[in-house]
Amino acid sequence: MIIVNANTVKPDDRPQVFLKTLFTEESIAGGKVKFGTIVIPPKARVPLNGEGAHDQDEYSIVIKGAIETGSGGKEYLISAGDATLIPAGEAHWAYNSGDVDCEIVWVLVER
Repeated sequence: MIIVNANTVKPDDRPQVFLKTLFTEESIAGGKVKFGTIVIPPKARVPLNGEGAHDQDEYSIVIKGAIETGSGGKEYLISAGDATLIPAGEAHWAYNSGDVDCEIVWVLVER
């Protein structure tokens, strides 16, 4: 077993948000998963402009707050308790229009 305390992990160098990668592909031999958390403060956007995409499927669950998001050309409002799946290669963005932090747990899975 590998244990990581998320409170002790330094956030990645990202503007406006607090992204922590807790486990990477290197965490275990043959691994194909990245796992972490992100806190998106009020009025913050990811990415800062436009849309982003990656080569892995992205699974996430909102554990606090709410977030406006766009994925696959559609817009959504997701909130605490909502889980999402963004297929690999699908362009997406997120914006916190609320007044409390939005906290998300995410997993990137390589096919």
